[in-house]
Amino acid sequence: MVRAMVSRMIRGMWLDDLEPAAPDAVAAFRGIEAGRFISVRREVRRRAGVGSAERVAAQLAVIAGALAAVVETLPEPAFLAPGGEGEWNVAEAIGHDADARAGLCMAGALAVSGRFPDNAPTVVPGLPGARGIDRAALVRRIGASQRIVERAARTIAGHEQEPCPLEHPLVGRLRSGEWLLFAGVHDLMHLEQLHGIAAQFGALDAPTAR
Repeated sequence: MVRAMVSRMIRGMWLDDLEPAAPDAVAAFRGIEAGRFISVRREVRRRAGVGSAERVAAQLAVIAGALAAVVETLPEPAFLAPGGEGEWNVAEAIGHDADARAGLCMAGALAVSGRFPDNAPTVVPGLPGARGIDRAALVRRIGASQRIVERAARTIAGHEQEPCPLEHPLVGRLRSGEWLLFAGVHDLMHLEQLHGIAAQFGALDAPTAR
């Protein structure tokens, strides 16, 4: 019980440490922490207006660094332990998050450039990444996803409030720039899981960013 209390405190500390560099994503994520899911959508809309894409992409870069930092410092046994969404291990959680952050941002970019496919499927949440990916490869995947985020943000810039046809079963439809910010909220959900895994293995001082 004491360890669980310490673990919750540490998770709160990492979020507090991250907030100055990623205030928009953290503010929206706090609605999930408090169970106020309607406030997540409201906060995303409020903070992802015209001119927000460049700012949000920079915040996603900070969060990507935080993800990579935890992956780089976890002890080896932690990579096979459950602890993420659906008891995913680290490789599955990072693979899923890397695909999701790239895909959500690309959807917004395709929408504003008129190239969103007519037959695009509804987002299917809860699909894990591949098992057995090593530490270095996971860090590379995070970096690759961030490069996609930044390219998408350059396309979305100035068009943040344009509609996007992407349908997500949990949040419905968001505007193009809002998908950028929601990608950061989704990142934080998985970063919280990684900090939980770190706590299980005694790595309670896992860094928030590189």
